[in-house]
Amino acid sequence: MYPVPVMCAFFAVSRSGCYAFVHRPGRPGKEAALAERIAQQQECSFRTYGYRQMWLWLKSQNIFRNPKTVLRIMKKYDLLSEIRRRRKWTQMGQRLHKYENLLSRDVHADSPNRRWVTDISYIHTKQGVLYRSMIRDLCDNGIAACKTGRRQTVNLVLDTIRPAMKKEKKRVAAGLCLHSGQGFQYAPQAYFNLTQAYGITLSMSRKGNPYDNAMAENLFSILKTECIYRRKPAAFSEANERIDRYIHFYNHEHIQLKTGEAPLARRLST
Repeated sequence: MYPVPVMCAFFAVSRSGCYAFVHRPGRPGKEAALAERIAQQQECSFRTYGYRQMWLWLKSQNIFRNPKTVLRIMKKYDLLSEIRRRRKWTQMGQRLHKYENLLSRDVHADSPNRRWVTDISYIHTKQGVLYRSMIRDLCDNGIAACKTGRRQTVNLVLDTIRPAMKKEKKRVAAGLCLHSGQGFQYAPQAYFNLTQAYGITLSMSRKGNPYDNAMAENLFSILKTECIYRRKPAAFSEANERIDRYIHFYNHEHIQLKTGEAPLARRLST
């Protein structure tokens, strides 16, 4: 395919006239064909490409379009990136909270259920994207609770906290500290209300400091490396089953180099 300026000179037409012809209304077939190419590349890129990256990829394939055209088509055919889309913090009628960083990267706890860290990460399957919310106990690095959802919402966070508190019952220490990142899911009033009802003290990473919640992110890195990356799950059900089996293995059998035993070994023996 020749560049547009060369073709315009050959056919003795102006570039503006050429572009007006190409982009005139009533060309659904050509637009649909471009959308199909974009959809194929999104599948290959695990749906991580934004419109700028897609525009560059199209150029590499000798498909020349204006970046705004690429963005318009990606919006129209629901082909936008699933992990880089900006999320809105504001929610109508709700007060949003932020909390001090009480943990201050001190990732040690003398006994179970004194310091928890939590976060949400995504897991790609051939069926789509799953979001996994987990809570990790800093005393023995055990996974206190986990929950999977199709969307990143405050309800996913709340549904992770409730079973953790129910499972531990009276063993939860007074003044339990729950540390999170700055995700929008940890700012709504509903999160504040539930944690206050349980007597949980909230802590939050500083803005632009991902290492403040490194222990939660490290847990997802272990999970994905040992459970997901070697073979991509075909469906949501397969991903959930595989992750649930891995979490049981991690808590009860996964030997840690620092302690020489599984995370919950000492807790279950007492």
